Amino acid sequence: MIWFLRIAFLGVLASMLWVTTWASLQQSILQIPREVWGNPWFVATLFDTYFAFLTFYLWVAYREKGWVARILWLLGVLVLGNIAMASYMLLVLFRLPPDAPMRAVLVRD
Repeated sequence: MIWFLRIAFLGVLASMLWVTTWASLQQSILQIPREVWGNPWFVATLFDTYFAFLTFYLWVAYREKGWVARILWLLGVLVLGNIAMASYMLLVLFRLPPDAPMRAVLVRD
């Protein structure tokens, strides 16, 4: 299972880096039209996304022992989203042996 998760999160990280780079080369995020910002589905999607980020971060805060790491990961998740989340997962997964149980992924040391 650890190998599958490593591959899955490498895929997420690579995809997010690719699509973010592509989008950045097409248009600055600061140039999003006003009609988009006011669209109810855009607002709902932002709420949904950031509540998902917060949910993931609460697990990160549980796993991390130091306040500095917790704060840095909070900033990373809020600013970079799935890029930071996939990076965190890869750090966790590559610290474990390939035959580690899922408990080792989910529960802090």
